[in-house]
Amino acid sequence: MPRTTGTYMTTATGGEAVRAFVPNPLPPAAPPLDPASCSGNAAAEQALGRLSAMSGLVASAEWLIYSSIRKEALLTSQMEGTQATLTDLLDEESGMDVASTTDVSDVTNYLRAFEYVRNQLNDKQGGLPLSTRLLCEAHAILLNSVRGEQKLPGEIRRSQNWIGGTRPGNAVHVPPPHIEVGRLLGEMERYIHEPAPALPPLVRIALIHAQFETIHPFLDGNGRIGRLLIAALLEDWKLLPEPLLYVSGQLKTHQAEYYRLLSAIRTEGDWESWVRFFLDCTTEAAENAQRSIIDIASLIAADRKKVMAAKDGTVQAIRLFEMLPTMPRFTTTFAAEKLDVTFPTASTAIKVLQNVDVLTGSTEQKRNQQFNYKGYIELLQR
Repeated sequence: MPRTTGTYMTTATGGEAVRAFVPNPLPPAAPPLDPASCSGNAAAEQALGRLSAMSGLVASAEWLIYSSIRKEALLTSQMEGTQATLTDLLDEESGMDVASTTDVSDVTNYLRAFEYVRNQLNDKQGGLPLSTRLLCEAHAILLNSVRGEQKLPGEIRRSQNWIGGTRPGNAVHVPPPHIEVGRLLGEMERYIHEPAPALPPLVRIALIHAQFETIHPFLDGNGRIGRLLIAALLEDWKLLPEPLLYVSGQLKTHQAEYYRLLSAIRTEGDWESWVRFFLDCTTEAAENAQRSIIDIASLIAADRKKVMAAKDGTVQAIRLFEMLPTMPRFTTTFAAEKLDVTFPTASTAIKVLQNVDVLTGSTEQKRNQQFNYKGYIELLQR
């Protein structure tokens, strides 16, 4: 007998009556989740453990956090149609002009939203726990001054939305009516903070993400907030010491299957296939992140040797090199500000790094010339 994962409510919207799906509370029941679907949990947890241990390969965890969060921000935004590139993002962060046709604000707002959530969760005295309120505040940051600014940033929707199709009547999924959303989020929040959960943390994260996407509580930005929730839970539940995983990379690679399996939960009651898929994606993402850390650590170690051996090396050149993993694209003016030195001193430091083939220049303009930590940027663009 197939599992029923929710009920349908008939609601009128856009001049037509539609059947909106209202999910049952977590965890799956009647029957409970098949333990066989959790068989990939051990491999995923082990991959996360190896990833956590590898963060010590580099001198600063911030270097790894910088790269992993930016990959996640770009990939999760690209899944929603954002066209911004890594170069756009790095240009914006270094104060360069970014073409108005790019969607870089989508990406930078995601970074700000995620930073806000992390700060709240890490503030054990006055910070917010994972809750509807925290997700709403993150949503307000995400949709600040971008395309979704007219779609109630920071507020639970007050009207019917839908996924796929041109109207609710031919949609792939019609989420629950807005009058049900507050209750459903409250149930999900209680499940997040369940005192004695029976299922492993990664399995619970899979369930929570799917439930959030089914509820679709906002008029826009649900996919990005739902994937931000994955990253936040991984860190808050101590599965990772830092946000070193960019699981959106695997979800984007398998995007059609990702959406199909989320839909199958609602239409077929198939939680098991989704859980298996999520655990496999987590394992793949962790293994990719491990390879990325090895590549980054190897590159930085080799380039540091070049800088330290440079005959014309200076203290400022060494200081600048240590900034590169979180400032891989910049102008001389920007470098001077970060080093708190004069323009000529920054220019001299840059020249040292150019002479040992660590930095490359991208223009011939002296004052606004752009410099790139090319090898590192190429790693991030893989």
